[in-house]
Amino acid sequence: MCSIIGIIGKNFVAPALVESLKRMEYRGYDSVGVATLSTNRISVRKGIGKVNQVNSNLNLAEMEGLVGIGHTRWATHGGVTDYNAHPHPCCSGDIAVVHNGIIENYLQLKEELVSKGHLFRSETDTEVIAHLLEDQYNASRDIKVAMMGTVNQLEGSYAFVAMFANGTLACARLDEPLVIGISDNAYYASSDVLGFLQYTDQAMFLDNRDIAIMDITGTCIFNFGGESVTRSVTKVAWELADANKGEFAHYTIKEIFEQRISIKAATYQEEHKIKAFCDAIVAAGKIVVTGSGTSYHTSLITSMLGARVMKKRFEPVMASEFKYNMDSVDKDTVVIAISQSGETADVLSATKLARAAGAKILSIVNVPTSSLARTADVSLGINSGPEIGVAATKSFTGQVSLAYAIVDRLSGGKVGFERDVVSDKITKMLGGSAGIERLVNMTMPKVNDIYLLGRSIHFPIALEGALKMKELAYVHAEGIAAGELKHGPLALMDKNAVVFVLNADDKTYSDTLSSAHEVKARGAKIIGISNVSNDIYDAMIEIPKMDNELLYPLVEIIPLQLFSYYLALHNNADPDFPRNLAKSVTVS
Repeated sequence: MCSIIGIIGKNFVAPALVESLKRMEYRGYDSVGVATLSTNRISVRKGIGKVNQVNSNLNLAEMEGLVGIGHTRWATHGGVTDYNAHPHPCCSGDIAVVHNGIIENYLQLKEELVSKGHLFRSETDTEVIAHLLEDQYNASRDIKVAMMGTVNQLEGSYAFVAMFANGTLACARLDEPLVIGISDNAYYASSDVLGFLQYTDQAMFLDNRDIAIMDITGTCIFNFGGESVTRSVTKVAWELADANKGEFAHYTIKEIFEQRISIKAATYQEEHKIKAFCDAIVAAGKIVVTGSGTSYHTSLITSMLGARVMKKRFEPVMASEFKYNMDSVDKDTVVIAISQSGETADVLSATKLARAAGAKILSIVNVPTSSLARTADVSLGINSGPEIGVAATKSFTGQVSLAYAIVDRLSGGKVGFERDVVSDKITKMLGGSAGIERLVNMTMPKVNDIYLLGRSIHFPIALEGALKMKELAYVHAEGIAAGELKHGPLALMDKNAVVFVLNADDKTYSDTLSSAHEVKARGAKIIGISNVSNDIYDAMIEIPKMDNELLYPLVEIIPLQLFSYYLALHNNADPDFPRNLAKSVTVS
């Protein structure tokens, strides 16, 4: 969700702060702010809108100062207003703070601070940090003492960076990402390596309950108890060129087309890692697969594959529901946690609970330096590179491809996953993008509702396709298990509905075709996604024949992604930055 950047250097930092915030725009946000230190005075400028818009209105990049902090906010506590945007200063203006996460006891802290005479200007939970730091610093005149006194009063999950009028940056993290960048001319504190990767590839990843204090001479790190700790410097490998749109109009369509390559990249794994991953699954008494949103749909597919091919129980659990399903999690359990960012709060919470119960944690992520990757017993990366579009596309097929490769290995090749063959068939699907754009323009002007029907391995794709349409195009879309149609959803079908029928020529074909007839009889328009034509379809998107029916999800999702993208354009929505959504949901 929100993005944090702090810089202390030998040149004016405002231009770099603005550029860094632009690099992290993919995370989703509604307001922007920057604070810099010049002549021992902190200046704050912030407002509603995108980085370019707020920069144009307020000249953020022209602010003077060798020390600064910046932030893009995604509203949680308090509405989308200029006052609620970060950074937040304390009463004196000598400290300013940017923050990600949730301070659960902020109301209690706010009442105590107000009783001491502190004046609050916003509705946010973040502002209590600035006033707590001021209270602690005024008493001790020591930044380390003030930071320790502050973090030990905060409850919840957070990462924050505070700027002091003496030219110091101080930051702390608890269950939210924060990383330090190191170059010859500057130090950086950011919620994402992309915040400083254009300036340095040298990074230190802070652990939970770490505090870092930086000035131009260096960085010292200690834990919440005040003990000095050492964090190793890591060379970050991602190439910034991957984050450019190139010839495409939007990141989303670029990333949809990149799936020709990314599904192959996902299956290139270090032998010792994938062996350890597979060995843990084989040895497990119980396997739980968890994720949120798109990654949960991957969890469903992974569980179906594992159960069908390996004859072993895999249980899919939504990460947000995990804490309510802990009774059977123990030392014989393996939890496979799936997350694009590796920072999803619900997923991290689930793994924390599972770890406490004695379970072994395996993870599948796209960000190899993320919290989930670093805390798992074994972590595999899908190697998709930066995914800037908020709605997951190439990361989904990367996750699914890796799941196929893992189950194929464990089953002795029963899945028949061949990455080059699948890549060729995805390329063929992408070649039909113009036809899907025409289909959007023909079918959507008078449509109120979209439904997607699928059975068995196709049902998670119905859910994922519906999610993409909701995220990108802001339409009501619902994935339905086709066999459940007569148990309620059939009441919704009428002439104003468009129904996608996921109907590959496999063992589900005849039953799903019967469901299409039921819907057609109620007047709905039917779009078939199949490798076999049928007169029941008002329109059909042809998919290639797959040698193993289990592989159809990888080609079925492509036209649904494309349809969602073109529907977003049809509805004048920005497909890269859907409203109200963030790339990495780091609050529960």
